[in-house]
Amino acid sequence: MNSSGDESGPDELRERTRQQLLASFGGWSGTVVTAVPPVVFVIVNATAGLRLAIIAALLTAAVLAVYRLLRKQPLQQALTGMFSVAVAAFIAARTGEARGFFLVGIASSIAYGSVFAISLLLRRPLVGVLWEFLEPSALPEGRAWYRTAALRRAYDLASLAALTMFAARAIVQLRLFNENKTGLLAVTKLVMGFPLYIAVLGFAFWVVRRARGQLAAVQSTEPDGDVGSDGGANGLADGGLSLGQRDEQ
Repeated sequence: MNSSGDESGPDELRERTRQQLLASFGGWSGTVVTAVPPVVFVIVNATAGLRLAIIAALLTAAVLAVYRLLRKQPLQQALTGMFSVAVAAFIAARTGEARGFFLVGIASSIAYGSVFAISLLLRRPLVGVLWEFLEPSALPEGRAWYRTAALRRAYDLASLAALTMFAARAIVQLRLFNENKTGLLAVTKLVMGFPLYIAVLGFAFWVVRRARGQLAAVQSTEPDGDVGSDGGANGLADGGLSLGQRDEQ
């Protein structure tokens, strides 16, 4: 009698998580919320000094948050941006250097990149963990997605693309930080932000949807829905992808 409630629980959690993820991305307006305060900080710092630059960045973040509130837009991106600006401003004030304002972003890129790297080393790519939670693959009962070669490989590639993005951001911005080029730091924060993210996201969707489509095609030809480990009737070798079961932990 509680089966419907038990089934709705995971579905509701998936939908809530999906909506939270979509809200956190923010789109182009979220990019503005993230990118404008650093640009304002750099301009004011060059013309009026560090103290006024910190105040201007904080005020800009607050104004953007109020603007999104008045327009009834999701506030998650704005509030996250305000918090990041506040922490960045605190670091800049404590260090007495304008470049300190960008340490939070550099540290975030290193942290996110490390998470993706660890997931790949553990053979549980983060993209796969998230994707299979939000939209589980139609696999035979008892078959884990990470034991299905094509799915694992697709999730590996998608996670590797995300790792590359965060690593590129960290390397470029850390070099500019060491060279004390605050103006270029603001530019790279914008250029290597949402545009690069969209490119990685597009690649991830392409490679994962392709693998899942191939999996569905194979299963539709198998009466028992089994996807075996051989390359014959129970397997798939298309474009270098093999839908076999691996001997993995």
